[in-house]
Amino acid sequence: MRLFKNGLLVSLLTVLIVGCSAQETDPTANWSAEEFYNRAREEMLDGGFTPAVDHYEKLIGRYPYGPYAEQARMDLAYAYFRDGQSEAALDAIDRFIKLYPLYPSVDYLYYLRGLVYFRREVSIFERFAPQDPSSREVASARQSFDAFMLLLTMYPDSSYSEDASQRMVYLRNRMASHEVHVANYYMKREAFVAVNGRARFVLENFPGTPAVPDALGLLVKSYRLLGEETLAASSLRVLEVNYPEHPATRDARAIVIN
Repeated sequence: MRLFKNGLLVSLLTVLIVGCSAQETDPTANWSAEEFYNRAREEMLDGGFTPAVDHYEKLIGRYPYGPYAEQARMDLAYAYFRDGQSEAALDAIDRFIKLYPLYPSVDYLYYLRGLVYFRREVSIFERFAPQDPSSREVASARQSFDAFMLLLTMYPDSSYSEDASQRMVYLRNRMASHEVHVANYYMKREAFVAVNGRARFVLENFPGTPAVPDALGLLVKSYRLLGEETLAASSLRVLEVNYPEHPATRDARAIVIN
């Protein structure tokens, strides 16, 4: 019996010690939703996005309902974005839109989705090893463009529309220049049909971008090399009328004349 009592006493002491240790290691154990939210906001303002993420996650986990939880879910998406956790940010955005599709400022989440993809447009490696932007893949650029387009379609009067529109101009130019880069790659390998297709794609889908004269030049060259003399000549005329001083015009003129 004495051994049993001693064992029970040890067990109780162990439980108390573990309980005290847990409270000591987690100072937020008794925090209210408001305390979590205020601390997370303070961390965000100070640039501490990692601890902000932690506080928002704990708030949502312990107090999943109510106004603080709603705003915390929105703020958490931004905190993930600023903390470099792009996949977590996208998941948080999609989850919020699904839960609160009519939230007064839900347009911000549509805008933030575009920003997440926009940030991906330049990888960490490329920040330290710059390269010709046209040579990079444009999957993230397309996703960012589509996300901003959805924002403009659903919320044309959003306060984020102007910035989204400006970013879309950059993204459109990026995608067009990438097509020209790929067309030049095919030109070097004498895949002239592919060159022609890429050049026409730029002209049809990205009119008005800086890549257009280069695409026209490639169109002239590809028609010439495919034996389509009439089409090459007519494309050259378009190039000469619209971009008489552009280097692409000079190069295209030389190949047609020769």
